[in-house]
Amino acid sequence: MKDADKNNGTIVSRGSGNFSSDEAKEIARLRKELKDTQDALDVLKKAIGILGK
Repeated sequence: MKDADKNNGTIVSRGSGNFSSDEAKEIARLRKELKDTQDALDVLKKAIGILGK
């Protein structure tokens, strides 16, 4: 309600997504990318271990 009072009765929203700011969205994207990279590294380590035998 405070947002509506500040903006002449309209509530400004960012659109789709659950992030409060562009920075939060970027941090979430980078965390996902880091997790994906770590998972890929683990797979490669296991493959090297299997092929090295």
